[in-house]
Amino acid sequence: MKKYFFIASLLALLSPVAAKAAKVDTLQTYSTAMKKNIKAVVILPEGYDQQKSYPSVYLLHGYDDTYNAWVNYVPDIKKYADEFQMILVCPDGNYASWYFDSPIDPKWKYETYVSLELPGQIDAKYKTIKDRKARAITGLSMGGHGALYLAFKHQDVFGAAGSMSGGVDMTPFPLKWEIAKRLGSYAEYPERWKQNSIVNMTHLLIPNQLALIIDCGKDDFFLGVNSKLHEDLTYHNIPHDYIVRPGAHNFDYWKNAIVYQLLYFHNFFNKA
Repeated sequence: MKKYFFIASLLALLSPVAAKAAKVDTLQTYSTAMKKNIKAVVILPEGYDQQKSYPSVYLLHGYDDTYNAWVNYVPDIKKYADEFQMILVCPDGNYASWYFDSPIDPKWKYETYVSLELPGQIDAKYKTIKDRKARAITGLSMGGHGALYLAFKHQDVFGAAGSMSGGVDMTPFPLKWEIAKRLGSYAEYPERWKQNSIVNMTHLLIPNQLALIIDCGKDDFFLGVNSKLHEDLTYHNIPHDYIVRPGAHNFDYWKNAIVYQLLYFHNFFNKA
């Protein structure tokens, strides 16, 4: 009898949890700068309530991917939205935008879209806390570069930022990932490449203004440039978390890394 009572009690406890789960929206947004509709995935936490406001985290995808990459490759992010009670926003940065406003192609203005246009639309549609202290941004690879790039330049929008395996210095890779299509070739425009690489943007920071978490796998081809960024931030007394874990440039690593990033943002939101 006790056995059956235990099973019944367990089912009673689990059934409300099963009934409430993260909701995944595919939102159609509009970019005035690029004059086109752009999709985004928005994950609402369990128990999302119009009477309560939530912090938001923007998750940027990598090169040759799209807005639904995170939810497709890391479905557990729905669970993390529940656990940390935050809204997750996964924008479409096109397959190779690097999240710049391209100086050579006006059709690519993804800095404007992700940092200015999209947050306004998300805040208008969902019950977000409309404050930089409740808004963070992170991403993987190209998206890791993008998250730091946008946060460094728009500290009035984002209060915390992260990067997972980010391409934080593009200059060692002049022929890779279609960066030259966005910036022009490195041979012709070396200063433009340097000015848009994160390792050369730390002068935009002041201590304790932007909360930062940066990580990279020890077998990742971007480890060297991330270590360089860490050293520069340390030299300029910019507080940050820097983590090197076992792993390479793949979703096996990012599935693990995202948990730590979201926990870091959760603690930042609670402290703020």
